[in-house]
Amino acid sequence: MKRPDIEAWYRGLQERFCIAIEAVDGSTGFVSEAWARPGGGGGDTRILTEGRHIEKAAVNFSAVWGSTPTMLSDRLAAAGDHFYASGVSIIVHPRNPFAPTFHANLRYFEADGGTAAWFGGGADLTPCYFFEEDARGFHEKLKEVCDRHAVADHGAWKQACDQYFYLPHRGEARGVGGIFFDHLDDRLAEVWAFQKDLGNSLFAAYGPILERRIVLEHGARQRHWQELRRGRYVEFNLIWDRGTRFGLETGGRTESILASLPPRARWDDSFEPESDSQESATQGLLLAAPVDWA
Repeated sequence: MKRPDIEAWYRGLQERFCIAIEAVDGSTGFVSEAWARPGGGGGDTRILTEGRHIEKAAVNFSAVWGSTPTMLSDRLAAAGDHFYASGVSIIVHPRNPFAPTFHANLRYFEADGGTAAWFGGGADLTPCYFFEEDARGFHEKLKEVCDRHAVADHGAWKQACDQYFYLPHRGEARGVGGIFFDHLDDRLAEVWAFQKDLGNSLFAAYGPILERRIVLEHGARQRHWQELRRGRYVEFNLIWDRGTRFGLETGGRTESILASLPPRARWDDSFEPESDSQESATQGLLLAAPVDWA
């Protein structure tokens, strides 16, 4: 398990996921932009915008290294003097408000030339309109992957995801969760096998949901609600997301780091959905205690 092998696999996942999303959209493709990081490394940012079904998607690969910034948030790289980090991040913002946003991230870190190393990552689903079928199917697929690997702990990682993707200033969840794991530094070969299995299963978890929701009829009311919910997504990514801070504080490409943001969002002062509406039901779910969907 060497850096070039890890990077090659992450690049392959990026390629495969882009192909799958392009097939669903059927109208346009990803634009690729390679970038270099001052101080060491770089990446490949791939963006699809204004497609038939996908309003924006970003599938980004990076491999960066260098001196550890003194102000690095949450000790994400290491307490040591030098770090190495590689990974792939995925975000899909569908055009149809009934189709949920999808996010995933797989990453590998080393400190001080590999004296410390660990994996992290996860995947989560953020619907504007809640469908129980989608939540259960998504979580069941993630649990199936975890159950195939002794190093995985679906129950703990599901709980960690619910805790992480939460907006404390709103008192609500960002979405219906998934799994979230970090600093897995034991039995690395087994963890790497799990992470590859998870990466290979991401589209299988999300693709069927995307394909059955992008055909639903919608109008101005649903788009308005979608943009309000996207506002919550922006709030989380800019205020609470550790990956955003890590990228900015390690000198990553700003446009690539912020590629996860939706193309359109809104903030209406004191907006409340109508009672007994689909919007109200979804908001109520996000304000309630997490559910064990699997």
